[in-house]
Amino acid sequence: MKVIKNYLLNSSYQLLMILLPVITIPYISRVLGPTGVGLNTYTHTIIQYFILAGSVGIATYGNREVAYNQKNKAELSQIFCEIILLRFLTISGAVAAFCVFLFFQQQNVQLYLFQGIALVAAAFDISWYFMGKENFKRIVGRNFLVSLTSLFCVFFFVKTPADLSKYIMIVTGSTLFGNLSLWPFMKNELQRPARKLNIGRHLRPTFMLFLPQIAIQLYLLLNKNMIGIFDSISAVGFFGQSDSIIKLTLTLVTSLGTVMLPRVSSLYANGNHRGVLTIIRNSFNGMTALAVPIMFGIMGISLNFAPFFFGEKFAEVGLLMLIQAPVIVFIAWSNVFGVQYLLPLNKLRPYTLSVVAGAIVNIISNLLLIPVFGVFGAMISTSIAEGTVTGYQFLMIRKELAEVELFRGIWKYFLAGFLMFVVVIYLNQRMAMTFLNLVIQIIFGGGCYIALNILLRSKMWLDVRLFFKAKTSS
Repeated sequence: MKVIKNYLLNSSYQLLMILLPVITIPYISRVLGPTGVGLNTYTHTIIQYFILAGSVGIATYGNREVAYNQKNKAELSQIFCEIILLRFLTISGAVAAFCVFLFFQQQNVQLYLFQGIALVAAAFDISWYFMGKENFKRIVGRNFLVSLTSLFCVFFFVKTPADLSKYIMIVTGSTLFGNLSLWPFMKNELQRPARKLNIGRHLRPTFMLFLPQIAIQLYLLLNKNMIGIFDSISAVGFFGQSDSIIKLTLTLVTSLGTVMLPRVSSLYANGNHRGVLTIIRNSFNGMTALAVPIMFGIMGISLNFAPFFFGEKFAEVGLLMLIQAPVIVFIAWSNVFGVQYLLPLNKLRPYTLSVVAGAIVNIISNLLLIPVFGVFGAMISTSIAEGTVTGYQFLMIRKELAEVELFRGIWKYFLAGFLMFVVVIYLNQRMAMTFLNLVIQIIFGGGCYIALNILLRSKMWLDVRLFFKAKTSS
């Protein structure tokens, strides 16, 4: 029940994170225009390199270590103090490097300065502690209030393209405030460390987790940089808008992975391997059941949705969303294989190699495709890279998960999703794009998918029916 509660809490927050951009993205797209959106995306991408370098692999490592020691307050306090000290030191080094970077910059210095607030905010991010404790209520409550405040400020202060700096400052300032707001709760969580702090013991494991994060960020961030070099700043904006919609809808699926990492880590620490396999099987089935309709749904509405949602200047985003949509399934599966299985079980080598392979494939395909196809080539490269990561991870663990028969029956989700896609794209091409008609298309598509799952007797439908049957009989 704790896992279900945490998933619902995290999913409710992720749903809020989807609903808020539904309000802000169309507004910001029209106010800032393709160039303003592109500048924000490009400068944000650059600052992410420094945040990546400063954060090392501390968030994931800290989450896992807290989960391993949930019931040992003394050791938990020792670990937290050592990890946070290490984080302060690494972020300080990143801030110094960022100052050197600014010294050589001649353009967009003010934008980089405001983006730099996010780097300072990263030093005070302790959400990994509460995730490891499986206390998602604390994180969701904090983020809910901060997000609503940020939403209000965007509409109140951002009125023209000249307000790009204000927009960046609102977004990064909200992140800093949100991270700081968690610290008062630590007073009752920890006790004074019993021995001298030793950050050295955390260097190797955080660095090992840092390597795959470098690879992941390379093919996430280099896409935008390479589009800016080989195409245009406006094309960076198009890519960023498509990516934002794909990743926002994906959060409904991957939020389960956020909950599962500490849960699987705790089971593994207690030697419950059977419980780990059961969770992985159920998680894979549930995430596939959610990811498939989201993928086909986006493909069905994308062409008319983009100019309606972002504005006519962003009509090109529709085709980008259509090309990018398959990454939803790839990322959902790699989340199960990587985040929920390999990382909690400390199998870092195959996890690292998978994302390194994805980064290499992405860079090579970008160099080949972007000069020819522009931003569309980058989208194709993204899908290929995510498929590479997922495929490699599965090959590495297929024997360990053979007994749970992960792929048995998932064809039912793809069949139901494809038939849903046919219904949605038919309606999308014959109905004028309005908010009401969009809701109608989503309802019809969702109803079609659910009805087909019932008809095909998919595992998800059988599990849901069993769950409610148990509830009513108890």
